[in-house]
Amino acid sequence: MSEKDLTGKVVLVTGSNTGIGRVTAEQLALRGARVILACRSREKTEPVVDAIAAAGGDAELAELDLADLDSVRSCADAILAKNEPLHVLVNNAGHASRGQTKQGFELIFGTNHLGHFLLTKLLLPRLRASAPARIVNVASTNHYGAKGIDFEALRRPTATLTAIDEYAVSKLCNVLFTKELARGRAGEGVRSYALHPGIVRSDAWRRIPWGFRWLVQRFMIPTEAGAKTTLHCATSPEVAADDGLYYDRCKPRRPSALAEDEALAKRLWETSEEWTSAHSS
Repeated sequence: MSEKDLTGKVVLVTGSNTGIGRVTAEQLALRGARVILACRSREKTEPVVDAIAAAGGDAELAELDLADLDSVRSCADAILAKNEPLHVLVNNAGHASRGQTKQGFELIFGTNHLGHFLLTKLLLPRLRASAPARIVNVASTNHYGAKGIDFEALRRPTATLTAIDEYAVSKLCNVLFTKELARGRAGEGVRSYALHPGIVRSDAWRRIPWGFRWLVQRFMIPTEAGAKTTLHCATSPEVAADDGLYYDRCKPRRPSALAEDEALAKRLWETSEEWTSAHSS
């Protein structure tokens, strides 16, 4: 895969109507890829699709609410029905707000991990058929702060006021998911990557209490800088042979010890599989 010329490649980016997801989609389209913007709001995404088209790119909207497993299935069905290749899946969408998903899971975990888990699993056959293909999971250095996974707590609404603990757990799940994909779950010809985009000034923080948000945003980087590592993992020939690694500033970095716990990764995969299957239509 050429980093500069992506003509003929099809890429799906979740949460791509704003923030680093939008920059990622725009840059991929600028390089010739056909980009599917998988987002919850049609109203907010259609102007982005139009802007990409006006710049000479090829993009379309796929409606996706990661906090609703039924919506995830509908989105995957619509994409698979097109009978076209899928070369890169960028699981970018992130959520940092308190609450609970439609199916009763803690909102941050349900959006950041479980929805992406199901979407990826449903699209894996198409990715394998389009190999070489890549799965890029946007994680965070916040995963270093996770002390473990309380699987019982994942079935209840967000417990903490700031949701920092829940966010850290969700990002740990992103890295564990990537590692498990690379242990053979993804299949031949599909490579998986996790990354930290930097502390990005994005809409993911919009519902965090203002005082804390103001303090954190002082140290944030712009979205253009935040998309660099995502684009590197999605397109660079330099990482084509890599699988299951965690990246920061376009370089491999060792994740937390918990993120390298094979037993925990296996349990997360099997539990996610059980939970998503239990809520199948």
